[in-house]
Amino acid sequence: MRVPRKHASSVGKEARRFLGWTLVPHAWMVLSPMLLAKIVAAARRVFRRTARPVLEGLLSPEQTRKVLERERARADRTAERFAVLTFTPFRGRPATDVWGKLVQALRSRIRFTDEVGWLEDGQLCAVLPGTGTEGARKVLADVNEQQATDSSLACTVHTYPPDNEPPEPTPGGRANGQVVHGTAAAVEPLFEQSMPLWKRSLDVLGAVVGLLVLSPLFVVVAVAVKLTSRGPVFFGQMRSGRGGKPFRMWKFRSMVVDAEARKCELLACNEQDGPAFKMKNDPRVTAIGWFLRSTSIDELPQLWNVLRGEMSLVGPRPLPCAETNNCADWQRQRLDATPGLTCIWQVHGRSRVSFAEWVRMDVRYIRSRSLWRDLVLLLLTVPAVLLRRGAQ
Repeated sequence: MRVPRKHASSVGKEARRFLGWTLVPHAWMVLSPMLLAKIVAAARRVFRRTARPVLEGLLSPEQTRKVLERERARADRTAERFAVLTFTPFRGRPATDVWGKLVQALRSRIRFTDEVGWLEDGQLCAVLPGTGTEGARKVLADVNEQQATDSSLACTVHTYPPDNEPPEPTPGGRANGQVVHGTAAAVEPLFEQSMPLWKRSLDVLGAVVGLLVLSPLFVVVAVAVKLTSRGPVFFGQMRSGRGGKPFRMWKFRSMVVDAEARKCELLACNEQDGPAFKMKNDPRVTAIGWFLRSTSIDELPQLWNVLRGEMSLVGPRPLPCAETNNCADWQRQRLDATPGLTCIWQVHGRSRVSFAEWVRMDVRYIRSRSLWRDLVLLLLTVPAVLLRRGAQ
């Protein structure tokens, strides 16, 4: 049966009106955070471009990051070192001719395999493959001799794998009456990934809601901890954050007060390979501590770390600083992102996989993190915790 043209047109108008009043506002509610994030990201890119002088042939921050990641992967496979010289402006923004002289001096000194480019925070860097600390310092000394550096620039020498020797100044020539030195520093901060706007927004919202909703549970757990063992309610331990920066991570105390001192006595009973320490029947755990650890309730105070920006809801679990120092070089890639409450390891592995596989899960997350992936991992964490899969 054919609908008359007049009635068909009126039906079409009503359908378009329905779509306009229902779907469009809902679509805008969904897309507006994404559009806002894109606008902020575009503004940041424009600001970074204007903050950097226009110089020919330099790598962009995105290209420089790819070069750094490539050299790190090559060093992990071949055990061959590489160095990075970073030049940081201070005392105001240096003039364009200062950068130009520095770039010209670097290009006259570096090899064909070396690269010069910008970092995201406005630093200029030179990547020197197959070069150790002494070789990097020699390059800096040669650049200083050409009077190419300026008192408005500071240089830092990074090497990978990092040196264990204490930082010492690198002598150089004079520039504007001052001697420019290059101090040694760890290379991990160069690989740090900044927190996306959507991720920080999700962290703040989740932490605030979690702390408010769970506050009655916090009171109950605090009373239970106090009544069952002597000592404070909370336990703070120094952990390695993004870029290897230490921070104090908080938990409900689930062990005796002298647990850290007694750890060295139990190292022979460690059930986790690698630098991490895991023990199923740990004698240091208190009576209420077994329940807190198996249900992961002891981890809830870390919502405060999330609110402070030291942690994220989703990210690699932070290791104690001593355990991080014992990680292999390639395993330190997990320090590229902000640590979190949960990640792939908590959902699919936990105490049932090797430490190397644990790190591979973290690296896989860092390379593919997204809003949708974070939401999925948060949802999958709930049944993993309730069913106590792999909990110790």
